[in-house]
Amino acid sequence: MTPRVREILNWYGSDNPGVLTNLARLMNTGRLAGTGKMVILPVDQGFEHGPARSFAKNPDGYDPAYHFELAIESGCNAYAAPLGALEACARDFAGEIPLILKINNSETLFSNKSPISALTSNVDDALRLGCAGIGFTIYPGSSERKGMYEEIAHAAREAKKAGLAVVVWSYPRGEQLSKEGETGIDVIAYAAHLAAQMGAHIIKVKPPTAHIEQEAARKVYEAQGIKVSTLADRTRHVVQSCFNGKRIVIFSGGEAKGTEALIEEVKQLAQGGAFGSIMGRNAFQRPRKESIELLHSVMDAFAGKNSK
Repeated sequence: MTPRVREILNWYGSDNPGVLTNLARLMNTGRLAGTGKMVILPVDQGFEHGPARSFAKNPDGYDPAYHFELAIESGCNAYAAPLGALEACARDFAGEIPLILKINNSETLFSNKSPISALTSNVDDALRLGCAGIGFTIYPGSSERKGMYEEIAHAAREAKKAGLAVVVWSYPRGEQLSKEGETGIDVIAYAAHLAAQMGAHIIKVKPPTAHIEQEAARKVYEAQGIKVSTLADRTRHVVQSCFNGKRIVIFSGGEAKGTEALIEEVKQLAQGGAFGSIMGRNAFQRPRKESIELLHSVMDAFAGKNSK
């Protein structure tokens, strides 16, 4: 085990050996093994956005096995998906890559300004499938947040008891947040901090913009001179907001974008101290060879190989 991985594990002092073993599995797999950085392939988009919107651009993606193969061949640290996709192939690829079971999900057939995800699987399913962790989405700012916070509290407690890592997708959304505010720096930092407070080992948020949504927060940012002008500055602030950088904070790839724009964004995230990326559509909607090349470029950026 590398000194960096051991250092990170020491941040989770209250966790049992099972949790620490699974966190080590996640950090010691793939092309970034031992660096303390990670790139995870998530494929929950079929559930969240529908099959055509998710897979028609690259029809290989309709087959759950394709995503297992892509995560393994590209050297990802882990593959995350809802219950059905993991059940379809977990036996065929057992032991080849750490799995994260996304235990709550939502769909777009019903539009709601205050979103809430439904529990679609549980810790027992994760153990049965040999997963290293569970994934859970919360929507800070939603009027339904109380129920979500209670659900993640219960799920995290059960997961940790079973020795599983807890990965929280923290996506601010709700009637009192503007669309711009959902990715504003103050809101993203707050959402990341909430995930840390709710017991997440790994926190996923969207890359923040320089927008400041809350007037009370704006006064503090200006008075204290908190730097938000570049994505690297904003990333550094989000990471600091999670126990002074002592929680693993990774960032989504966001909406589909061109390769150059995506790699430039990743470089700035890496410069700001991000622990990695969780990249779905930007990867699996491309042809296989192109997808692997992209994921390798992302990994190289976090490994410091694309620093120019």
